[in-house]
Amino acid sequence: MGNFQIRTDLALEARESYGEADIKIRGVDVEERADEEREIYTTIVRIETENGAKAMGKPVGTYITIEAPNMSTPDEGYHREISEELASHLQHVLNRYASEGRCRDSVLVVGLGNREITPDALGPDVVNNLHITRHMIREYGQASFVAEGSREVSAIVPGVMAQTGMETLEIIRGVVQETKPSVVIAIDALAARSTRRLNRTIQISDTGINPGSGVGNHRNAINEETLGVPVIAIGVPTVVDAATIVNDTMEELVNQMDSSASMQKLGGTLGTLNQAEKHQMIRELISPHLNTMFVTPKDIDESVKYLSYTISEGLNIAFAKEK
Repeated sequence: MGNFQIRTDLALEARESYGEADIKIRGVDVEERADEEREIYTTIVRIETENGAKAMGKPVGTYITIEAPNMSTPDEGYHREISEELASHLQHVLNRYASEGRCRDSVLVVGLGNREITPDALGPDVVNNLHITRHMIREYGQASFVAEGSREVSAIVPGVMAQTGMETLEIIRGVVQETKPSVVIAIDALAARSTRRLNRTIQISDTGINPGSGVGNHRNAINEETLGVPVIAIGVPTVVDAATIVNDTMEELVNQMDSSASMQKLGGTLGTLNQAEKHQMIRELISPHLNTMFVTPKDIDESVKYLSYTISEGLNIAFAKEK
């Protein structure tokens, strides 16, 4: 649609942009799992080839999406179940790295984002709730304060360029070179293309992350290529592009006009336009200024508080499990 681009950080939504679920994309494998009893739905998108990566607009790797309709509600029992689901997937990725000889015992958790802006404060808030163990293990030995088999955990909140004057990658790379973790886990707020996924979805990927890419504010990639160690990205969509909401609304109007004779009559002149002409009208009506606007739910303060705790608990569970 001309210069209008729908922004999303979710591989699941990139896959959905191709329409029908049964459409096969060469080099892309999709696996769906549904836990109806707990109302937790998991989709695993595996991008296996460069052709698949080009089609999806995402790097080669695995993208695990956990969706839970009630994730934004203050139900501690339900959030505990989501934390356990997150821990299970994260532990699986860490064990895979360990079997490949790429991950030993030490983990650096990076809380990306700006803690002064609520929709972007997810990463820093997650770090606030983590069980940090590196200093205790280094000082007193692993058996002194943590359970046997626990991983050595350190964390950093590097801030954003406007606060530090430095690229986030520069800060993280310096910490990695000094502390030499086996793996980096980056936590960040994401952008979605669907309002129904805001604060209800967690994505885990083994491809790293480009901070700010979902809102068009591209920074240097944080991945294994740039850091020299595996990077796992965990994120929750907290904002949606305003232009996407307008586009979806007008697309629905077009579809209703095409399918309903009464709507065509009510539409007056609009009812006489063909599909191509209606889409041209949408392109002209979506203001280019909307591409700089993003929308977040009014209860984002509470949602980020609960979600950050849910993710941090998932990490704490995963790090405490025996390898």
